[in-house]
Parts: sequence; structure tokens; C-alpha cells
Amino acid sequence: MSIILYGIPNCDTIKKAKKFLQEQNIDFDFHDYRKDGLTPELLDNFVEQLGWETVLNKRGTTYRALSDEQKQSLNETSAKQHMLDAPAMIKRPILKVDSELHIGFKAAQYQEIFK
Repeated sequence: MSIILYGIPNCDTIKKAKKFLQEQNIDFDFHDYRKDGLTPELLDNFVEQLGWETVLNKRGTTYRALSDEQKQSLNETSAKQHMLDAPAMIKRPILKVDSELHIGFKAAQYQEIFK
């Protein structure tokens, strides 16, 4: 089983997800967007499986810093460009288990994935 946790290390939700995986003795690789990068192909994979509106983090300060005009004119193309320019705009974490993607973290959700 191949497990990759995608995100940025200082995110509280990432810390909770990492802690859960470590406490359950689940081996995983951590992909840090800032260190390891974010390719258009990887983002396309996220968007294809999860939908751009799900992948886009509308709660974060990076999104809120967009102008009203930018927010109103968002579409898949512009949203992907914003996420490539600022990976903090991607909802976290994204967990890849083999080829299946899961987004967000709740302990119950992860327990279901790894039961």
C-alpha cells in the first residue's frame, strides 16, 4: 500500500493527520508543496478526482486575499492557476492511498479509510 500525505508542514490539520497516521503505525510519505513542489500534472490529478471547487480552500487567508473580482470570475482554469501560484490555496490535507484521493482530515474518516 502506497500512502502520500500532501500539504504544508505548518498547517494544524496536517499536524493532526500526521499524528493520527503515526499513532496508528501507518507508514506514509509527506509531500510538502513548498519543498517538493506542485506540478500542473499533480494538480490536474487532484482536480480530476475531487473537482476544483473541492480542492480550492476558500477558508484560508490566501484565498481571502483575492480581490472580489478575482473570486467572482473563478473557473477551473483560473482556480488551478491560483493554486499553482500559491499551493496554500489547496484544501489540506490530500491523502493518496494507492491511487485513491481523500481530502480533509477527521479521525473517523481516516479510521474508515484504514480499517
